[in-house]
Amino acid sequence: MSHPSFAPPGDAAHATPTVLIGAGGHAAALIEVIRAAGLLHPVGCLDQSATAPVLGVPVIGDEARLEALRHEGVAAVVVCIGHNATRLRWIGRARALGYALPVVAHPAAILSPSARLGAGSVVLPRAVLGARALAGEGTILNTGTIVEHDCELGHGVHVAPGAVLGGGVRVGDGALIGIGAALRPLVRVGREAVVGTGAAVVEDVADGATVGGVPARPLARE
Repeated sequence: MSHPSFAPPGDAAHATPTVLIGAGGHAAALIEVIRAAGLLHPVGCLDQSATAPVLGVPVIGDEARLEALRHEGVAAVVVCIGHNATRLRWIGRARALGYALPVVAHPAAILSPSARLGAGSVVLPRAVLGARALAGEGTILNTGTIVEHDCELGHGVHVAPGAVLGGGVRVGDGALIGIGAALRPLVRVGREAVVGTGAAVVEDVADGATVGGVPARPLARE
């Protein structure tokens, strides 16, 4: 599994003018993370369907403005979209336009000095990323998640609130680990797999599979 563009958590210039892509609930959460960290200056959100400010940050147009803003002094992008594949597409678009893609981490998160997070990743309050853990680009470590030592997460992974990954877990690109799920050490979760809310994963999960229950078993996708 390749992990280009790794950066240490919090590797961003002070008060960098930043535009947010998305203006929903995830944007609100990340605006508070950005303000708590104090490293970026959110100048506005881009969204094709929203117009109301998000916690005081104005919506300044839709995503079509992204290229123009690069020439107006905006230097960084934070993608505030929960859908994994869509988030990665916008990260790629922002990179192609020359934007920085900072890691955004709340001060209340616990990040091991030996852990690494890919560009465009976000870490919410009380999340824990253990020793030598690796997370690819566009990772979401949501509120209260625990990703233990030597875990390896692919690109565009979302670990939902309260999920716990034991040591050495491998998670493929685009996978979703649901709220409160628990993964046994050393299990593997395939690309674009979904682990349901509260699931207890004790065996490997195939690419594209959806699992749930205690212990987790394959479920049919709706």
